Amino acid sequence: MNLANHSHQHFQSVARPVIALGVDYPDGEVIPPHHHEHDQLLYGLTGVVMATTPQGAWMMPPQRGMWIPAGIVHEVRTLGDVKMRSLYLDPAISQGMPTTCQVVGISNFMRNLLEEASALPPEYDEDGRGGALMNLIRFELERLPPIPLSLPLPTHKRLAKQCHSFLREPGANITIDHWCDELAMSRRTFTRLFRRETGLSFVAWRQQACIMAALPRLAQGEAVTTIALDLGYDNPAAFSAMFKRMLGSTPSLYRP
Repeated sequence: MNLANHSHQHFQSVARPVIALGVDYPDGEVIPPHHHEHDQLLYGLTGVVMATTPQGAWMMPPQRGMWIPAGIVHEVRTLGDVKMRSLYLDPAISQGMPTTCQVVGISNFMRNLLEEASALPPEYDEDGRGGALMNLIRFELERLPPIPLSLPLPTHKRLAKQCHSFLREPGANITIDHWCDELAMSRRTFTRLFRRETGLSFVAWRQQACIMAALPRLAQGEAVTTIALDLGYDNPAAFSAMFKRMLGSTPSLYRP
């Protein structure tokens, strides 16, 4: 199902500030670049969702959410079968939310709210239970904690090529000096350029790239040891320590 058409069909004629939908997608679904007039919150019960924009990539593991502001052109890919809940909000009522894409934590309370909301008809009674439920969701949106599962991509042509090459074969043991040699840059020039283009240090970007490479494999049930060694970590403990430091939980919690 094409998400862009699906949203257009439901929202152009529905005068409600918040609409919730439940949609299932198969593994490998690709929704071509599109944008919405509404702000969007995605929540995946199962599977992994990756959204990409010209500025970077965001990966939503199972039981997490993703905020996509109105007007941002994005492509969506599913990794594994995805059971999705989507909120669409009039931007006038979601002021104060991030102006860029953001992966967020979803509390048990918010999960229950999203389940209830997705069961409502699009034209729910704004003065009844439906309206009260949607109003509560609006308050809870501001409490969603950000999760560092984004990977900004540079616009600098040579650096962008190097980053995309790394994403095809990520490795925790790749060093700044290696990239400096590849790009024929001094370490000082490289570090300044990398931070200016991505907003991150090279080490932080490399760690986030490795996490984003690991998440789909974890969601498919692969062993932590196998993933850690494939990514170039000396042992699973080193990988798990980095993972927990970045995301606040161990890799095993992301396995089915």
